[in-house]
Order: sequence, then C-alpha cells, then structure tokens
Amino acid sequence: MNLESFSVKKREKRNPWLWVPSLYFAEGIPYIVVMTVSVVLYKRMGISNTDIALYTSWLYLPWVIKPLWSPIVDLLKTKRFWITVMQFLIAVGLGGVALTIPLPDFFKYTLLFFWLLAFSSATHDIAADGFYMLGLSQYEQAFFVGIRSTFYRLAMITGQGLLVILAGYIESTTGLPPVDINVYSRPEYQNEIILDQNLFEKKDYGELLIIPSSKEINIGIVRRNKSEVDSIISIIKKRNIENGFYPSETKKNSESGVIEKEDSWWTKNVAKPLEDFLRKNFGDELKKEVKSKYTGNIGIVAFTLSQKPEKEYVLHFGRESGDNSINLIEGSRFIFNENNWDKPAFALIQLDPKLKIQSLAKFQIRSGDIPFAWKVTFLFLAGLFLLFFVYHKLILPFPASDGPAVQGEGKNFVKEFFKTFSLFFKKKGIIAALGFLLFYRFAEAQLVKLASPFLLDVREVGGLALTTGQVGFVYGTIGIISLTLGGLLGGFVAAKKGLKFWLWWMVISINLPDLVYVYLSHALPDNFLIINLCVAIEQFGYGFGFTAYMLYMIYISEGEHKTAHFAITTGIMALGMMIPGMFSGWLQEIIGYKNFFVWVCIATIPSFLAVKFIKVDPEFGKKKDKETSN
Repeated sequence: MNLESFSVKKREKRNPWLWVPSLYFAEGIPYIVVMTVSVVLYKRMGISNTDIALYTSWLYLPWVIKPLWSPIVDLLKTKRFWITVMQFLIAVGLGGVALTIPLPDFFKYTLLFFWLLAFSSATHDIAADGFYMLGLSQYEQAFFVGIRSTFYRLAMITGQGLLVILAGYIESTTGLPPVDINVYSRPEYQNEIILDQNLFEKKDYGELLIIPSSKEINIGIVRRNKSEVDSIISIIKKRNIENGFYPSETKKNSESGVIEKEDSWWTKNVAKPLEDFLRKNFGDELKKEVKSKYTGNIGIVAFTLSQKPEKEYVLHFGRESGDNSINLIEGSRFIFNENNWDKPAFALIQLDPKLKIQSLAKFQIRSGDIPFAWKVTFLFLAGLFLLFFVYHKLILPFPASDGPAVQGEGKNFVKEFFKTFSLFFKKKGIIAALGFLLFYRFAEAQLVKLASPFLLDVREVGGLALTTGQVGFVYGTIGIISLTLGGLLGGFVAAKKGLKFWLWWMVISINLPDLVYVYLSHALPDNFLIINLCVAIEQFGYGFGFTAYMLYMIYISEGEHKTAHFAITTGIMALGMMIPGMFSGWLQEIIGYKNFFVWVCIATIPSFLAVKFIKVDPEFGKKKDKETSN
C-alpha cells in the first residue's frame, strides 16, 4: 500500500487545535496498551505473574534504545511521513493482537505483535515530538504544551480505564450466569471427601448453565493429617489435568500427572537455590509448610456444564466475601470445552486450623468469553488507529522545515551522532545523574507491574478479586485522574520555588504512598470505596513525585544537543523501569503479595540515596522552566 497516495492540499500551516490534541492522544494510546493493558489481558487469559512481568517488561526495550535510531527519523523522509506510517503500523499491530488472541499459542503470537506496537509507538513518539516543534511557532509551542499533556493523559484514561471497562463489560455479558456457593465451618460436623467422576445426574436443563455439586458446602471444624491433605491436593490436580481443565505447555508424567520440564543450568544453579531460600525465609504464610503434622479440614466443590458448549468457556472460582479463615487452596481457573464439558472440575477449600467457631464464606463461579472480549477491544483500537492514519494524513500541515537531512552529509551525520552521546556522558556529575535516572523509580517499577494482577487475583492467593471492569475503573480512571492531579500540583509548586526546594518532598511523595498496598494486601478489604481511595492516594503521590524526575531530565539535558540528550534520558528512564519489572513477577509468586509489597517499600531506599547525591541549581524549574515533555 502506497501511504503517500492520498491527494492532500499541502498547507504549511493549519490550526493547531485540528491536530495537536489528536496527535498526542494517538501518541499515548499505544504506549499505555503495551505497558498496562497487555498486563490485564494476560492476567485474564491465565498467564502467570512471573511470565507477565518478565515478558511485558521486555517491551520497554524500544523506549530504552529509542535514542539509537532517533537520528534516522531526522535523516530519512519527513516527520509527517513517519507519523502517518507509524500510525498505520500501530493499526496493523493492534489488529494482529486481536486476531491471534483466540489461537492456542496466543501468548507468543500476541507478544510478537506487541513488539511491533512497541517499536512503532517509540518511533511515533520521536516523530510527533519533533513535528510539534516544526509545526508550531515558539509561542504556540508554549501555549499548547498543556493541551498536548492533557490529551496524552486522556489517552491513558482511555486505554487503562475505558478500554479495560469495555473488555470487562463484554466479558460479563458473554458468559454464563454466575453461581453462588456458601461454605460453612461447622463444629462437630463430619464431612466426607468424595472424588467421584459421576457426581452429576444426566438431565436436560434446557440451556447452557454451570452446575455445581452443591450450593452449600459444610466443613467440620476438625484437623486433618497434613499428609492426607497433600495427597488429596495431588489427586485433584492430577484429575483436573487429565480432564483438560488446566492449560499445559509441556508434557506431564503419565504416572504422577505432574508437569515436567528439564531445567537449564541457570535454573539449577542460580534461580532454583535462590527461590528455595526466599520461599523458606520469606514465603507467603499461606504457602509455607506447616510444621505440625495436622492442618485444617478440607471440603471439595465440583462443577460441570449442563450441555455441550459451542465454544470454550473459562470459569473462575473464588471467595467473594466472608470469613478469611475459609480459603480456596486448589482450583481457581478452569477451561471448559466440547471435550470436557460433562466431566467434573474439582476445587478444594480449607479451614484455618485455628478456626473454632461456625462461620461463613461466600464463593462464586463466574465465566465470560474472555478471548472474544479482548478480541473485540483490540479490533476497536485497530479501527481507531486506521481513522487516525487517514485523519492525520489529511490534516497535518506541511512545515517548510520538515524535510530529510541533506544528502551527502552521511559522514558528518555519523560523526555528530557519536559526538552527541559522548558529550552527554561527559557532563559534570553524570555518575550521580545516571544513578538518579535508574533508581528514582526502582520501587515503582516493580509495583506498577503487579498492581493490576493484585487487584484481579482471587483472595485465596492474596488478591482483591476485582472484576476486569472494576480494575478499569479503579486503576484506569480514578488512578489516572489522581495521577494527573498530582502531576499538575507538582508542576505548579515547582514553578513557584524551583525543583531543588521540592526535591525531597517529591521523593517522599512517590515512595511513601506505596504503604497503601501493604495495607490492602494484609486487610484484603471488600469495600470498593476503600480500594479506590487507597489507589487514588498512591497514584496522586506518584504523579506529584514524578514531577521531580521529569524536571531533572530536562535539567541534565540542558546545553548543546538538548533534544538528543533528552532522548537519551528517556531511554535510561525506560531501562530503569524495564529491569526491576522483569523480576518482580517471579519474586511475587515466591513470597506472596503481602511480603512483596513490604519488599517494594524496602526497595524505595535506593531512590532516597539517589536524590542525596545529585546537585540541582536552586533556580531551575521556576518560571518557564517547568515545561515538560511526554
């Protein structure tokens, strides 16, 4: 397809209101989709926290190495050309994600298209920021800096909030009716453990429904032998694997039913010993081995479908409310299809051995066509970017200064390219500056990867068990609004007294509110207002504290090659987010959410140390110096 084939009247100037808001809205959408929406998608599709954090953190790489190819955008073609081509490629990438979500190997295929999105988005950022300076006068640049920032934030609200809410709505309206199950702890009650494949009578229900073995489960308050419980857990896992309810990417042992995979040298000699040490000393108390040979009593819930389904259904089972001493210990996610619809899926519920009184916990089985919901969401995004492509092809002006580098200057270009990097790393105090850029958000980089999975995970593994739509509202709407307000306040106060005056207040602001996640992970509140309030506090503090980071990036970029040096700082910023995020999911799955969020608070220490060693001009940030860039 010839992307230059449209007949467009080449106006050197156009009203900035026609293209600045839409350009920066288009800049924000793919970034938030790659960085945040992908996390929610993979969590809903059943990918582990370890894999989510590792692979989505790698998607930061295009922004890390963006400075390496940013000169190419100047050297070849025009900024206008790069903007429209990248928007077309973003549409292709979004469409590719949508079409590969229903496939069996969706994880690897969607990751490939997310990589295309990431590189296209990073390149679009370079071209859009450059075009902004070429297409506007100096006065217009100053006037529209707040407008472009506002529409970039609106893109974040749309991507992280409205799109996730849309996916959640489609999930909830395409699934089967939910089923509520009450689980009681009963003093002196004797319950049997039955693993019968023929629990359900064959009858015509007239429609496709989730059929539980019982809507009321009674568990006696007695202790069981731990070895007996471990044996039952093993049998249930094996039975669910045999019946095809658990996805498996590797072969399993035919005798034990346990999934086996040959470990690499790194796993055997480094990762596994470290994992064993962390589990032993810092593991989640729900997952630690009980020293006593006795443990809490257990009860089994089984469920199946009433008739053969025409498509695959994913069923989620978890506690909605009630006593936290009644926990789901096996069986939170099941895949039903035409091959296993009439087989029982087993879940195991256990009482806390310290529980001595009658109590109640309410559990729920719910479903939804998750692949379809996210397919529709990404197809909508792909269509939106095709519209952006056509619109900007017609509306963007043709600034006289927007052209490729003069031919014949290739050698000079290469020389200047390396000189630009050399001058940056020769700046005074560059070691302290690099430490600040890499470690200021060391804790936040880990928190941001696990915040959405924590909100989505069932309570039995330490999560808050929110629905996809609720997460879209909490984190993507309330959170983003609070983030924006915090950023606006940070910019306002920095303009009054400068960056240096507010620096320590901002480092406290970005780190101290992480304590709200410690509270949430320990209290596990089911009050939606409290959850919203906690996330709002954390995001407001993050927005206020992040102002210091953005202003320092501008500060360290001052001087010759200011634009190129700012691009380098954005690459280092992305690296500082990528590396901590990569191991955060692995760490959380070992030590649990409670200890992970405590670790996040400990991980704020490097941020305070990094601030101590940098030097900032007391006057910097006042007056017009507060202008920021996306």
